[in-house]
Amino acid sequence: MRLRTRLFIPRQIKRWLPTSLFGRSLLIIVLPVAVMQIAVTWGFFDAHWETVNSRLSEGLAGDIAWAVATYQDDPSPAAVDRMAQRAEDTMDLSIALLRGRELPTGKRPAMFASLDRSMQRALEERLDEPFWFDASDRYTAHVQIQVKVKEGTLRIYAPRDRAFATQGHIFILWMVVATMLLTAIAILFIRNQVRAIERLADAADAFGRGLDPEFKPHGAREVRQAAQAFLAMKARIQRHIEQRTALLASVSHDLRTPLTRLKLEMALSEPGPQVEAIKRDLSEMEHMIDEYLAFARGEGGEALQAVELAPLIAGVCAAAERGGARVETVLEQDLTANLRPSAFKRALANLVDNAAAHGDTVRVTLEARLTGGVNIVVDDDGPGIPEDRYEEAFKPFNRLDESRNQNEKGVGLGLALARDMARGLGGDLVLERSPMGGLRAVMRLPG
Repeated sequence: MRLRTRLFIPRQIKRWLPTSLFGRSLLIIVLPVAVMQIAVTWGFFDAHWETVNSRLSEGLAGDIAWAVATYQDDPSPAAVDRMAQRAEDTMDLSIALLRGRELPTGKRPAMFASLDRSMQRALEERLDEPFWFDASDRYTAHVQIQVKVKEGTLRIYAPRDRAFATQGHIFILWMVVATMLLTAIAILFIRNQVRAIERLADAADAFGRGLDPEFKPHGAREVRQAAQAFLAMKARIQRHIEQRTALLASVSHDLRTPLTRLKLEMALSEPGPQVEAIKRDLSEMEHMIDEYLAFARGEGGEALQAVELAPLIAGVCAAAERGGARVETVLEQDLTANLRPSAFKRALANLVDNAAAHGDTVRVTLEARLTGGVNIVVDDDGPGIPEDRYEEAFKPFNRLDESRNQNEKGVGLGLALARDMARGLGGDLVLERSPMGGLRAVMRLPG
């Protein structure tokens, strides 16, 4: 039980912590500064400022005790006037006798409770008579004290700076300004460092989608090292792709030459069942070589461009219909996406041909997503695939012969090629159960 409690507390704290590197870096810098400023401010008020206020309040309370004692020695009007004049000249106090008055019953608290506490304590120590004071009036810059005497109340006005250290708010202001200034400087420096990491992440994402981003390492030394490692890795991958493409092009040329000679020899041979069987084998071999090369080349060097999807999809479906497939289309107009048209048509043709090979009717739907982007849905009414084998269907050279009919042409690369194309654009391809009873392939593309 204790272990669960210990694990629960950090998890609760993590929910409130920022998730971005910028937020966490800012928290690491600003939080200690803020804690230090709060501690310094607290120490200032608890030790220095309150001590100074206590000393000032005690001095003022002593002067008030003198005025009360002087009045009690001689309460005549002439003596009161002399005392008031002497207090104003030497102590900066304004004293008046309010005959027949009672002490006020309420008062407003001061902005800081420590001001009231220090004044209350000082007056209690110096006066035996009932008293009342108000230190909340910040606009007149005076403190009002009233002391109960026999004829009424003795009202005394004293400057605030005689009772309290009035410059304490200046110290708080400077602390707040210093904190804000340090925070602004921290934001600028952290923003510059995080921007370098964000550019590295954007370059890696763009390269993963088949683009060739212009990227120059900058930022802190560690960030530049990571960027240089990324550029070296990018160069090695591009070199590997170029070597593989050149090798496959050479293999394609070498294989097509004997295939062409064999096809020519078969064309010159006497017609017969064996000759027709060999021609079918040669045609299937040629188709397999084309699929291998398409899978290995991927998207090639085709550039991304904004394309209106409805006409492109309609062209692919029309080509499938010319090949004997029955295709229905539900296409939302005026939807565009950034893609490589030839690679997209090849991927969509693979999905449509695959659906037509295992079902009687194919339905292709183009629709916009509420969260942005588009969905291209290919449904068929074939036997479908068990849900637990959806991911297995994307493996290259896997045709799931137990669940689907054997495809006479193809080596199990259609779904793999389509998903590779979709993910290269920042989207994805997923399989679902179709409302038509067969398989549904949903290609999700960013807008």
